[in-house]
Amino acid sequence: MNKNALSVEKLCKTYSHEHSKNETKALDNVTFDVKQGEVFGLLGPNGAGKTTFLNILAGTVTKTSGKVNVWGFDIEKNPRQVKASLGIVPQEVNLDAFFSPKKLLELQAGLYGVKKKDRITDTILKLVSLEDQANSYSRNLSGGMKRRLLIAKAMVHQPPILILDEPTAGVDVELRKNLWENVKILNQEGVTIILTTHYLFEAQEMCSRIAIINKGSLAALDTTEKLLERVKSKTITFKIDKVKNKEEIKLDGAKFLFQPSNLVTVVYDKKSFKFEDLIYLFKKNNMKILDISSDDADLEDVFVQLTKS
Repeated sequence: MNKNALSVEKLCKTYSHEHSKNETKALDNVTFDVKQGEVFGLLGPNGAGKTTFLNILAGTVTKTSGKVNVWGFDIEKNPRQVKASLGIVPQEVNLDAFFSPKKLLELQAGLYGVKKKDRITDTILKLVSLEDQANSYSRNLSGGMKRRLLIAKAMVHQPPILILDEPTAGVDVELRKNLWENVKILNQEGVTIILTTHYLFEAQEMCSRIAIINKGSLAALDTTEKLLERVKSKTITFKIDKVKNKEEIKLDGAKFLFQPSNLVTVVYDKKSFKFEDLIYLFKKNNMKILDISSDDADLEDVFVQLTKS
């Protein structure tokens, strides 16, 4: 059984307002674990509390109550060890334009107190596919290369946990694919990945488990597969040779939408009846099915279902 890379227990953060007695709960009794070696998704709409949580991990925000344990270290009792266990890749690209990737990594390693003999700068550059640009000015790097350089900077002290905050924001499709390939390599090397993203298809593809935070509270925590099972409805579109007897095409628990070009879209509750019942309904009414397309639920459907007001 894998040990926990990160444990969060009843975490609360309340902001007091200087000129009123009102308070804002940014995090309210949040509890979850991240297993060692997994890719874990932390999702939520804007203002859900994700940034507050990441700032607590980074040490820039102090929690109000609860416990946070990172790689076996308590965030209050062992802040230095917690920082050493984390590599945080920020959303904003903030690099010194006149430093080369190699110089930047060497400087970052020095800031973390890594001795020269213990630095693995060349290894990290190779890991993020930047060895050929090691001595180029950062200002000459492409957007995707700069994103990978941010990951490299977070890895200079060899942290066991890497936090990626919206790593593909503003990155094109090809560069995004390349970035995820690098992240997968890091994970295969044993690095635990915690990912926040607004591109839900990325979380669905990359993460083994996902936590969804909404209005400061944990709305869901489960494997990606089980979260997808929460969507009860299914959508199927049939292409029919000739639509007839529309008034006879009905089933309890199903909604039929007749469209141009002899298309019939059916939205139904997966637990109400079987797919075979639909086939039989069309056959009974002498409507020949020419084609079938299915629109399966994705993580976006689950997300909307859990976070809507």
